[in-house]
Amino acid sequence: MTRAQRTLKGAIECSGIGLHTGEECHLRLKPAEPDAGIVFVRTDLANTPEVPVSLDYVTIRQRQTTLKNGEAEVQTIEHLLSVFHGLQVDNAIVELDAVELPGMDGSAMPFVQMIREVGIVEQKAVKKSFTIDEPIYFMEEGTSLAALPAPEGSGLTVSYTLDYGEAGLSQFFTFAVDGEGYIDLIAPARTFCLEREVEQLRAMGLGKGATYENTVVLTDTGVKNTDLRFANEPVRHKILDLVGDLALAGIDLDAHIIATKTGHRANIQFVRKIVQEIQARENRGLIQRETGLDIREIFRLLPHRYPFLMIDRVIELEGYRRAVGIKNVSINEPFFQGHWPEQPIMPGVLQLEAMAQLAGVLLLRKLENTGKLAVLWSIDKVKLRRAVVPGDQLRIECEAVKVRSKMGVVNARAKVNNAIVAEAEFKFTLMDA
Repeated sequence: MTRAQRTLKGAIECSGIGLHTGEECHLRLKPAEPDAGIVFVRTDLANTPEVPVSLDYVTIRQRQTTLKNGEAEVQTIEHLLSVFHGLQVDNAIVELDAVELPGMDGSAMPFVQMIREVGIVEQKAVKKSFTIDEPIYFMEEGTSLAALPAPEGSGLTVSYTLDYGEAGLSQFFTFAVDGEGYIDLIAPARTFCLEREVEQLRAMGLGKGATYENTVVLTDTGVKNTDLRFANEPVRHKILDLVGDLALAGIDLDAHIIATKTGHRANIQFVRKIVQEIQARENRGLIQRETGLDIREIFRLLPHRYPFLMIDRVIELEGYRRAVGIKNVSINEPFFQGHWPEQPIMPGVLQLEAMAQLAGVLLLRKLENTGKLAVLWSIDKVKLRRAVVPGDQLRIECEAVKVRSKMGVVNARAKVNNAIVAEAEFKFTLMDA
């Protein structure tokens, strides 16, 4: 089931303190172009660095979902991501002037109200989707998650079992993720903790901004100093968090997710398994994206030909921002005849060449109607992590980080079986043809 991408109609902002840091944060949400995704921008840091919402930037923190890109970090993003996912806002710029997003009232409802106030608009691009047709599982130490096939076109359903046996708390809730249902049944549910956990969390440096107004504290006999918004508010908040973590996949899922006793760490590992399955199918050509390029279209953009063309197929293009390509490494490659022929290894410089060629495809698509050419100027931040041998398939991912009138910068990485084998930053001079 496909749909149009969506973004905000205008800019909106709010302020508040972080649940864990206790620091004041000013937040500003702005519209973004199609295929931009959700991008955080740290306005308080030099050069206002960006942190895209992607599994590539996830870093593990206790009791929260955190992204980190270089020195720029954004913490406790799950509530806002949950709202974007629940309301189907696909592209947005999120500016903040502190490391942690405002905790607001501990739920996602204040973000929902902000977005409803400004409105949402459809864009002329299709949102990527994936239908689960075979089960995908994650299990670890009493925690389990499963993505199961759902009736075609039914979208995403989440069934969650919360079980704190030692506290006598067991709850279950099932929810079909759609806009109005999300607003009424999930968004108001606040974050929570057990009373016995409070001192431990404080000792870990967490919960500095937590109060009885933004955190439900569960005791052995009930709830401390507040009233529940739902009888099963804790399990609904667990679903809220899981919907936010699923947003890290960057796609719409047609699936039934069944979760038991999970936290952010398990959620993220589960999302990685889903994304790995999607990428494996894309690599094998089992999933065809409308934005892919076959070899004839690659010939039109690149001047390279055999034996120096290093891209077999472009499987996805996200606007002028991101490209994904495939290079199948065969024993019949001409360079294997002279490069360690008794133990053939693909030269690292040719891995870089393959990445540069895909970066060229990304830039040349934007430049083809402007009369300019992209000429490679420099390669920086090169890392060659492991050998690439015959039979390997390189999955190359490029992301344009700067494209100006005379210069373009592209970050690229190559993977084999989802393990990074090479990465680099490419700078191009944009010249008149």
